[in-house]
Amino acid sequence: MSRIVVGVDIGTTSTKAVAFTPAGRVLAHDMVEYPLLQPEAGAAEQDPELIFQAVLTTIAGCVKASKASPADVLAVSFSAAMHSLILVDAAGKPLTHSITWADHRASTWAERIRDEWGGDVIYRRTGTPIHPMSPLAKLVWLRHERAELFARAERFVGIKEYVFFRLFGQWQVDHSIASATGLFNIERLDWDEGALALAGVRVDQLPRPVPTTWHIEGLAADTATQLGLARDTPFVIGANDGVLSNLGVNAVAPGEVAVTIGTSGAMRTVVDHPMTDPEGRTFCYALADRRWVVGGPVNNGGIILRWVRDEFASAEAETAKRLGIDTYEVLTRIAERVSAGSEGLVFHPFLTGERAPHWNADLRGSFFGLGIHHRKEHMIRAVLEGVIFNLYSILPAVESIAGRSAYIKATGGFARSGMWRQMMADVFDREVVVPESFESSCLGAAVLGLYALGHVDSLDVVAGMVGATHRHTPNAKNAALYRQLLPVYLSLPHKLGEEYRLLASFQQQTVMPPPARQG
Repeated sequence: MSRIVVGVDIGTTSTKAVAFTPAGRVLAHDMVEYPLLQPEAGAAEQDPELIFQAVLTTIAGCVKASKASPADVLAVSFSAAMHSLILVDAAGKPLTHSITWADHRASTWAERIRDEWGGDVIYRRTGTPIHPMSPLAKLVWLRHERAELFARAERFVGIKEYVFFRLFGQWQVDHSIASATGLFNIERLDWDEGALALAGVRVDQLPRPVPTTWHIEGLAADTATQLGLARDTPFVIGANDGVLSNLGVNAVAPGEVAVTIGTSGAMRTVVDHPMTDPEGRTFCYALADRRWVVGGPVNNGGIILRWVRDEFASAEAETAKRLGIDTYEVLTRIAERVSAGSEGLVFHPFLTGERAPHWNADLRGSFFGLGIHHRKEHMIRAVLEGVIFNLYSILPAVESIAGRSAYIKATGGFARSGMWRQMMADVFDREVVVPESFESSCLGAAVLGLYALGHVDSLDVVAGMVGATHRHTPNAKNAALYRQLLPVYLSLPHKLGEEYRLLASFQQQTVMPPPARQG
């Protein structure tokens, strides 16, 4: 049996673990899903105990399926979703669920930070755009609207920190997760006094920042037995899922941009020192070894196509079921009947507000240019194009910081669709490469773990672990059509700011009940 390294990714909807050989070959994998809880309007929470148990289950299942003995496991290394927040008491017991990035109850307070309390200056120091996703905004909201609960908290932590505390009894946070909190000074690599003062939090209430290569040993005997590991198996703290996804697809050299479309989406590239955007459009998160990842996340990726499937494609779903194929494949076949540009129909996919590059929770979705000649297939194609247009809108900000990209490395569920991959190449007017990687964040975590423990000399070894399954070059005719439509798409969100605000306010009054107050 060859030795293995286990990469664990604690995600928003599931935890995954993958066992790799040191050369990057996949030996086994496991996954456990858990629900997203919405106890009130705007809430998006998860049970931290369910997530901790999912971590244990996936590691144990992965080690067992790989047939590795305890001595075979070189390390367990971690990736995790960003922006989570858990309030815990002195014993480390959660006082709240894990409040996820998708929770937007702090929207009003994020606006005040941005508009009244020096948000731009805080962004420049911390690299995290001012938005309700960030722990900074969540803490300000809790401090003012859940004061009793806030006062009871001994510490404020994220989900990965909670998992490591449960395993080893210590509170540490890696520089990568910390750099996504809005509380961490990315130049000094330490907590930012100004942001902490605004949040009403002391340094001793936060975990100790450590490099992404930090590791610890000393599992409890019963936990080691449960996981199939030796007690002295190193656990590497790792980084956040976004930067590790870039590493996992080998998009770490200058001019390489990674685009991911799962439920949500993101665009990221790597730079050699912390960099922020004068207009506040991009994030800047730590990876390792003088490598920083700049880019932007979007709320609205594959979730938009799921909305189309569930609300408008019941007949197509039935057809797919009868034929034994995926419903999304049927939808993309329908979209292929229509030429690029959907005959002048543009879709803005802001069904859940939007993060980059607008950072505006009030944005709302719309079809623009709808004519009597448009049919369902036009609308489906416009939805697909709108998701790609939305990601494209981040590119100018990223390239203004990091320079022009040579090509795009694309990952996520959408990459299974040849039509969508080609559409991305046409919209971006760049070659699109789909890396042959299994769970890129898990692979990134595994490579970082090998590097942290000295089993490899450089993160660049990932280049030998990632092949390419598909390459798409732009179709010149389609790219020319998209160049005509993109200015229309890009201009509307700026022109309709007040209308979006009024409509969002109207919807909050008539569609959703006001949030319940506690404390």
